[in-house]
Amino acid sequence: MPNLPGDSIQIAREYLDSLLVESRIVGAQRPSARFDFLGEVFDTPIMTAALSHIDLVNMALGAKAAGAAVSIGMGDNETLGQVLNTGARVMKIIKPYADPEQVFSRLRYAKEHGALAVGMDVEHAIHADSPENDMIHGLEMALPSLEQLQKYISYTGLPFFLKGALSVHDALLCRELGCRGIILSHHNGLMRYAVPPVRLLPVIRKAVGDALLLIADGGIESGYDAFKALALGADAVTVGRPLMEPLKAEGDRGVCRVLKSMTAQLEAMMYRTGSKDLKHIDPSVIWEK
Repeated sequence: MPNLPGDSIQIAREYLDSLLVESRIVGAQRPSARFDFLGEVFDTPIMTAALSHIDLVNMALGAKAAGAAVSIGMGDNETLGQVLNTGARVMKIIKPYADPEQVFSRLRYAKEHGALAVGMDVEHAIHADSPENDMIHGLEMALPSLEQLQKYISYTGLPFFLKGALSVHDALLCRELGCRGIILSHHNGLMRYAVPPVRLLPVIRKAVGDALLLIADGGIESGYDAFKALALGADAVTVGRPLMEPLKAEGDRGVCRVLKSMTAQLEAMMYRTGSKDLKHIDPSVIWEK
């Protein structure tokens, strides 16, 4: 939502650009960005964002070719099935539908057809500029109660990620509810004046320790951005907008190309900071202007 008061996309971009990186290249070893995630190994911690209304099949094919995990957003079970049939490892993010059966049906399908994980983008429940429930494609959204969230989280036995947690307060609640992780997100600027997700990573990581996987969403446009997020406490990052035009122009090959390029940038930053793997990225290499 550009050019609006409190544009959270711009705020996040400015914060990422304010972070500087210290060189530790003397004696460095060639690094690997290989990523252990939910019991599987990927070539990169850079995942696709939970996108909707695009060619999700070719996005998944491109991510698979790049060795990346996939998250997808809004869509029916048929669409999810088509994406799963690509062989990509998929996290399905479900909208906070006011009708619980809309949620349960998608959770069931994800479990029965081999999704890697599921989640919910609770930040999309409320209209951007009023306290009213949002409407998406004629269906009403509603912020679930803690009791309802607990039912969703325990329903399938799949790892559950709550998207839209953007504070220590929410992260601690997610831990108590049994989430496997959170996706720090302001939903592409849906919340005005949002604290940048990357800025919140250190305090959330300190609060939850290793109890939650932390995925940074929003504003990641390069492997350099990804490195900063990982250094500050993220386990993974998601990328959306940088994939859109390449997907339209080149299909799956464009998505694969961008993800591989971003991973190469990440590994270059790891090399220059003496980070031989993701576990050895030292947060003290990050400096603020």
